[in-house]
Amino acid sequence: MGNNRLIAVHIDDDTLGASGPDAEHERRVAIFDLIEENSFAIAGQDKGPYVLWLSQAERRLIFGVRDEEGGEVHTFILSLGPFRGVIRDYFMICDSYYEAIRTQTPHQIEAIDMARRGIHNEGSELLKERLEGKIDIDHATARRLFTLICALHAGQGRAPGT
Repeated sequence: MGNNRLIAVHIDDDTLGASGPDAEHERRVAIFDLIEENSFAIAGQDKGPYVLWLSQAERRLIFGVRDEEGGEVHTFILSLGPFRGVIRDYFMICDSYYEAIRTQTPHQIEAIDMARRGIHNEGSELLKERLEGKIDIDHATARRLFTLICALHAGQGRAPGT
């Protein structure tokens, strides 16, 4: 693996504390998947591999990027407002998917799952666009990072920024 990757993700419990054991589990799984395979580079820099520190302030997600020794590399602030609708839609379609598993035919479940993946891709592309010129990530990493952002807000009953 090259240097353009994340080797750890830390979440500030004071600003992004989990709402319960299920939410904490979702976060751990999302972080594991992200760390397992990713492409993450700071535009114009080569100080990786990186450690990502996530926190939230005033409806914004703070990306504190550090090198593996803990030295600050850069801090990026991402407004969560543009993600409200897509995350809300993603949570709704996930709820529909889990309900369908209990009551619907395989064909209906597959249709809902395709819609769920489509909304997830929409959120991933939005994330990639919002980070463009700051953090270079590939499509698979954008998907995993979007999953983590959703997991950070799971159990709160709302999309970020509302």
